[in-house]
Amino acid sequence: MKKLQILRYICGMMVLAVTFSCNKDFLEKKPLTEFQESDVWKDQGLIQAYVNDLYAQMRPGFNEVMLSSMTDESRFIHDYSTSRVVEGNMTADDMGALDDFSRWKLHYKTIRNCNLFFEKIDSVKGVNADVIKRMKGEVHFMRAWYYHMLVKYFGGVPLITYTFNLEGEHSDYLSVKRAPFTDCVNFVAAECDSAIKYLPDAFKEIDNKGRVTKYAAFALKCRMLLYASSKLYNPTFNTDPKRNNLTLNSSDLSQQYATAAKVAADSVILSGMYSLYQPTGSPVDDYTRIFLDKGNVELIFVKLYDKALLGTSHDKYNGPNGYHNWGGNVPLENFVSGYQMADGTSFSWSNPVMAAHPYRNRDPRFYATILYDSAKWKTRPEDGIKVDPIGLIQTGRYETADGKDSVWGLDTRNSTIENWNGTFSGYYMRKFMDATLDAQFFNGDQSWIWFRYAEILLNHAEADLVLKDYGTARKYINMIRTRAGMPATNLADESLWGVYKYERRYELAYEEHRFFDLRRWNDAPAALSDSARGIDVRGSFVPGHPYKYTVFNMQNRKFKTQNYFAPIPASETRKNVGLEQNPGY
Repeated sequence: MKKLQILRYICGMMVLAVTFSCNKDFLEKKPLTEFQESDVWKDQGLIQAYVNDLYAQMRPGFNEVMLSSMTDESRFIHDYSTSRVVEGNMTADDMGALDDFSRWKLHYKTIRNCNLFFEKIDSVKGVNADVIKRMKGEVHFMRAWYYHMLVKYFGGVPLITYTFNLEGEHSDYLSVKRAPFTDCVNFVAAECDSAIKYLPDAFKEIDNKGRVTKYAAFALKCRMLLYASSKLYNPTFNTDPKRNNLTLNSSDLSQQYATAAKVAADSVILSGMYSLYQPTGSPVDDYTRIFLDKGNVELIFVKLYDKALLGTSHDKYNGPNGYHNWGGNVPLENFVSGYQMADGTSFSWSNPVMAAHPYRNRDPRFYATILYDSAKWKTRPEDGIKVDPIGLIQTGRYETADGKDSVWGLDTRNSTIENWNGTFSGYYMRKFMDATLDAQFFNGDQSWIWFRYAEILLNHAEADLVLKDYGTARKYINMIRTRAGMPATNLADESLWGVYKYERRYELAYEEHRFFDLRRWNDAPAALSDSARGIDVRGSFVPGHPYKYTVFNMQNRKFKTQNYFAPIPASETRKNVGLEQNPGY
């Protein structure tokens, strides 16, 4: 790399609200686009910009296609090759929409930049020692982050800690082999330990908002070790002869990894720096505001957005078409039906009382996550307010007030407003959205959450379940349930797994956990081979007339055994014949 894209790094730094000092004379002598690599390691501001770019390469979840639409949480209505993933048709040549998430080549480019930092930083002169220490911690975290992303999708991957060349006939990258899965997990954990050694507990300076702390490193370590303790990687539960140490632990290490995950979780919990956010006492409002209130006590590490710079288009991407939004990732009936009743019992369409009023008395998180027919939402735009002056979601077909005709709702695919953006499922997403925002014209500034305290409690609970410490698991599960306004559980045996999986599914919905959770629990075949379902609503504008709800199949889906892992891109295995492909591709 003869020249670095310093302008991009500095832009990334501005987004992170970090300033650095360069004197006027220096800027006048050399345009930003002409810095040589050697210039970077002579200036503290440029080194910081280089580190900031490692943050900028992290892919947040506020993109048009969400990972949830490759699970049983949602469907992306514009497809964008998501169907290739959910229908089990991925190949090494065409991964469909998953390619933009797994990011083999992009992650390795960023890992190379991490490696270059470590090769250069100890020879830097004239830079504050405390700043160098902190930046070392940040880069150890980032190298752990990008490797953990690769491991989650692919299993064992090449572990490279030097500045390899990615391109060219004589690239040393073309001869590397994948490391065993266990070695990769241990490497990520060790990198987190190095980050913890250098990083502060917190940052007081406003300019350092959004940077990783030692507790973000503990959270990452906890997540990676918990994943490694799961059934998917345990050779005791997986006897497929096609699998080897690239996708399996070297032995049954579930107890060892679960214990280590607990220790990492305890480091966060016992710090006293985080808690479950409960600003209002209303479970619905409390859950809603976790994702809207900046800097709240539940947030461990987030990506910050600023409306004045760029902001997030999440509300526009996923809001109802009747508000001139794009529909996007619409919740499935499979997901909606799973929400418990407020008393903790299961919802069932076979129960005539529940089926008559399916959206009454559900888990409070349902109302903060899903926009369903007749849910109160925002004031309509000018071309919809005459039809709907109240601002209620309309995803059905309704008998007119005179009883002589019927009309389609504003938020359907037969709407008079941008019907091509209408939902297929009868639902829209509510989670993360700002009800005060006119998303047709303005971006939001919600933070994307990489780690929050609720996940740490759930991780601890799962590790406890692996270790059969049911009492401790129940304690942490009930902390999550009661904050959500749900009744505590009294279970204290293996049946507690069902409660735990429910809590993880609905507490962390649409936060990019479900894709991995189903796989690592070995639950993917059942959940992801089930047809994606929607709800057909037939209502009435005549007071007192009943509504009719019909569940229907809207997309056939299939999960194949090889889909536990993503394929190594064929472009990589063709260049490097020593790069072993995952089974089945």
